[in-house]
Amino acid sequence: MTHLAVAIMVHSGEQAQAIAVRAAELGADLVEFRIDRFTDDLLQLTTLIERCPLPSIVTCRPTWEGGHYDGDETQRITLLEQIANAVHPPTYLDVELIAFQRSQRLRQVLARVVDHPGQVRRACTGLILSSHDFGGRPADLYQRIEAMVAAPMSRVIKVAWTARSLRDNLEAFEIVDQRHKPTIALCMGEAGLASRVLAKKFGALLTFAALEADLGTAPGQPTLTALKGLYRWDAINAQTRVYGVIGDPVGHSKSPAIHNAGFDAVDDNSVYLPLPIPPEYEHFKATVSAWLDMPSLQFRGASVTLPHKEHLLRFVRESGGRIEPLAEQIGAANTLVVRENGGLEAFNTDYAAALDAVCEGIDCARDDLEGRRVAVIGAGGAARAVVAGFAHYGANVVVYNRTLENAQRLADQFGKEAGKVVPAGLNKLCDSCCQIYINCTPIGMHPDTNATPLGNEKPARGWGPGTVVFDTIYNPVTTRLLREARADGCMVISGLEMFVRQAAAQFTMWTGKKAPLEVFRRVLTA
Repeated sequence: MTHLAVAIMVHSGEQAQAIAVRAAELGADLVEFRIDRFTDDLLQLTTLIERCPLPSIVTCRPTWEGGHYDGDETQRITLLEQIANAVHPPTYLDVELIAFQRSQRLRQVLARVVDHPGQVRRACTGLILSSHDFGGRPADLYQRIEAMVAAPMSRVIKVAWTARSLRDNLEAFEIVDQRHKPTIALCMGEAGLASRVLAKKFGALLTFAALEADLGTAPGQPTLTALKGLYRWDAINAQTRVYGVIGDPVGHSKSPAIHNAGFDAVDDNSVYLPLPIPPEYEHFKATVSAWLDMPSLQFRGASVTLPHKEHLLRFVRESGGRIEPLAEQIGAANTLVVRENGGLEAFNTDYAAALDAVCEGIDCARDDLEGRRVAVIGAGGAARAVVAGFAHYGANVVVYNRTLENAQRLADQFGKEAGKVVPAGLNKLCDSCCQIYINCTPIGMHPDTNATPLGNEKPARGWGPGTVVFDTIYNPVTTRLLREARADGCMVISGLEMFVRQAAAQFTMWTGKKAPLEVFRRVLTA
């Protein structure tokens, strides 16, 4: 069983006790009392441990191991001995491997107070031997592990290092899987989140969480509510399939919230994580390949966002996988599907989401778009997908863009489809007589919510009832463009619908189940 431990930096007995009580209420299994800055009141410490509603780990981490204790080492050892000899000792003491190796006195004290095979006294406290590297993966990582495994007094081994990339998580999983002793193997920092969330999948002794975001004791430590709620901690097991959103950056993404809520809603044994990968193709290829090469991880797919949509196509092509034809034509894909046999597929669900959002809004089938006049504002990645989709179904598309050359390139690429695609400068938008307007630019996105791609002018012909105005921006859900269009009688469609539908298509590809659209909408608007 993998436990969920809340780490508490102790500043006073009352403060730490309150956090421990709250952690128990929220479903934690253990607490770790970090007493680095609170070493002068033995009575308060022993009372805190005695009254703690959960089993506890006591750690006094020196500054040279990334902690905050900068006092005398002899006094630290004496304090740990007194805590372990108390009437109600902690479940574990966490001691640094380096200190254990260097100090004969520390080894002698621990031999007296912790439970181990040669113990002759009554002792309830187990010893965690730990090693931390905040600079990156230590070159002697496995030598450290071997030393901890070889120490008869250590009941648990713990290694933690700052992840250089997502690939470090895989090594943490492999260390846990070796089962030398009960093991904690964690990667710190943003790239190390997977090692914390998936600790239960691989059978680690425990993972650490913070009660609140500003109370963490290590970089990248998620909150207890995030692990239990957002990342579905209670549902994770060895068979859990892994998905995620690949991008740079991805910390702002709403995708983990909606997909994990979706897995909950349809009872699918999966979890979805943010997967930050640096922008170069070499990083993308190396990382995704490594994740695919670990069968026990069960990595089954990903949403792929900037700057990796083109990289996904190249990777799947080089891997001999299948690429959706329109995604190939668009030159970008946002969905990786990994089949049970290991086969790879790449899709673009952006264009389908835009088509379906409009078609549902005007109650028509995709084939009914033939001959409709569509104004696409912008010529970037989102515009490419939208132009490709509408042109494919026979719409007459005008691409409006500040830089006419970019609009021309887009028109040249997709103008050969059934629909005609023509370029125009953004200043010509006021002369448009289109029936559908789609904003594919970031104009109006948070925080610049008072901006609109139309400026102070609106199309002179056909604007009003019967006109559809669709903004691909979903933050805010109702942009200035949509507010003004609705006031003029237009039918409006928010970017939330496109986001929900592209995610829903991904969800169904991965799970084979109908996506819970209302759950997605509720999460996005919460």
